[in-house]
Amino acid sequence: MDKVKSRVESEIEIKAFVQNLRYALSNGARMEFQIHRRVDEDRPELYTNEYAVNRLFPNEDPVSAIKRELMSISEKDYIQTVKDLRFPNRSEMREFGKKYDGEGDVYIKLRVELIGIYGSTTIFVMSFHFAEKPFATKMFPFKKEEVPDENESDLI
Repeated sequence: MDKVKSRVESEIEIKAFVQNLRYALSNGARMEFQIHRRVDEDRPELYTNEYAVNRLFPNEDPVSAIKRELMSISEKDYIQTVKDLRFPNRSEMREFGKKYDGEGDVYIKLRVELIGIYGSTTIFVMSFHFAEKPFATKMFPFKKEEVPDENESDLI
């Protein structure tokens, strides 16, 4: 039996998720980001949250840098939605991927939840690290293949 329960949401669902994420980030949502994770102890340093954040955003507060980066994701960066098997009663996690020119591909996994009696929004960022394998366009259900402009060939 497959351990990971994953699915691809519709483009409209992901656009709504991204819109809600931006709204939450712009309106005081709390963000939880683990720069040091137990799971990273057995990984090559290159694929840890700490390495990616220090490499991409040196001399910046990690939480502020991650918030800024989350504000820039779109449905085109979406990969899939996964069920948290360790905490099945928690909300699903969305996986995204972003390319950083000159640096590499970054894998992002997060969940957004209403927590507490007053329903304060908390964004949990589980992963923000360099991808172990390069991204392929087919991994992104809403990213269109870039087609050269017809007029470009006239310039040659």
